[in-house]
Amino acid sequence: MKYTQLGRTGLKVSRLVLGTMNFGPQTDESTSHRIMDAALDAGLNFVDTANVYGWGENKGRTERIIGNWFAQGGDRRDKVVLATKVYGNMGLDGSPWPNHDKLSALNIRRAVDASLKRLQTDYIDVYQFHHVDRATPFEEIWQAINVLVQQGKILYVGSSNFPGYKIAQANEIAARRGGTIGLVSEQCLYNLYERRAEMEVLPAAQDYGLGVIPWSPLHGGLLGGVLKKEVEGRRRASGRAAETLADPAARKRIQAYEDLLDKHGVEPGEAALAWLLTRPGVTGPIVGPRTVEQLDSALRAVELELSQELLAGLDEIFPGPGPSPEAFAW
Repeated sequence: MKYTQLGRTGLKVSRLVLGTMNFGPQTDESTSHRIMDAALDAGLNFVDTANVYGWGENKGRTERIIGNWFAQGGDRRDKVVLATKVYGNMGLDGSPWPNHDKLSALNIRRAVDASLKRLQTDYIDVYQFHHVDRATPFEEIWQAINVLVQQGKILYVGSSNFPGYKIAQANEIAARRGGTIGLVSEQCLYNLYERRAEMEVLPAAQDYGLGVIPWSPLHGGLLGGVLKKEVEGRRRASGRAAETLADPAARKRIQAYEDLLDKHGVEPGEAALAWLLTRPGVTGPIVGPRTVEQLDSALRAVELELSQELLAGLDEIFPGPGPSPEAFAW
């Protein structure tokens, strides 16, 4: 496994991030624990989750699965850089009582304590804001965070799904207030097919020293060899991938992508992950395996080196927006 610093911090994290959103809804607890054991054995030390994972009436289930894994001992907790998130409605009936969601100081305090209990740990390495809260000023948010840092309950803070200007606003206010180093990471939608983050999110993250953690690196399976799998009858496209393939022009691009990688003898899913690892400012993409075999495939991407010819071909099929602000200014 290869490692890098998380943004401007001294924290060393693996170039792949183990995403756990499938733990519970699609992968049972015993299989989830086998995946986590295999990831740790491979040197993958960065684990990402969220308080709402498990979804619906099972919100919090994913954190509990991870907590039960930590409880097995063997230095599991000490070896892991643990990231979780706050924002979503944790009311089990779907209609939260006031202050049971978003980023008020009250909810942040409540949510941290609840996550710590489910995760069976006394601290969270990277506590992430799952979304922008337009109703809560950053002065209030940072006040709450400073208290939690002083209490030792959280060490670093990251954002998720933040636009570039909110990254700037959050860190400028943090700098003025003092007592915190501000945001150190941004978790955003970014992959070969969806490159809009290059316009403002990535430049802001680089300027403010945030590590970028792309989610959905295969764009819902679209970049994982979806057309070949359909032909072979292994798996039909669903969700974001199916919606995209309904467009004939998009389907043609995906076919060109799979043909290019077939020519170079590279697996599509591994190539999509390896491409992200070449991007400036990217700490590591989040992979969400449902099986140990899917984890093994993702791990191979860390060692995969893409030729300049292949990188140029990928850019031709999936051109990015170009440098900012030229991409939208003229």
